[in-house]
Amino acid sequence: MKKVLFICTHNSARSQIAEGIVNARQGNHYEAYSAGTHPACVHPCAMPVMKEIDIDISQHRSKSLDEFREKEFDYVITLCDNSREACPFFPQARSYLHKSFSDPTQHQGTAEEKLLAFRQVRDEIATWIHQAFQPAGIESDER
Repeated sequence: MKKVLFICTHNSARSQIAEGIVNARQGNHYEAYSAGTHPACVHPCAMPVMKEIDIDISQHRSKSLDEFREKEFDYVITLCDNSREACPFFPQARSYLHKSFSDPTQHQGTAEEKLLAFRQVRDEIATWIHQAFQPAGIESDER
């Protein structure tokens, strides 16, 4: 089973969503983790939008990169430009990839508008994972 570490700035939305989707839908080929360069907490909008697609991330917590420094990964994937620039070197990583998604936590508006932003990013991440994560390995056009 290939191990994947998703990284974004706060480990509050994008990386949590990616971890949840991979473990729920690709769990027989990949084991996913997530961390942040400046971890905060899982955003309250992330949980209900994942529940809408039958993925429960209610037990997830934001994690620091320090928790994973000694762990081996097949792929370390940054999901935002800030984390790409701040991502430390993981000597045990076999491959580094980058795929940037907008930050739904920065969306202003009503509660429903914020949920819509989270749904949009969730769906973009889910589509990318479906296309890129193959049993033989991750295919990406962004490196």
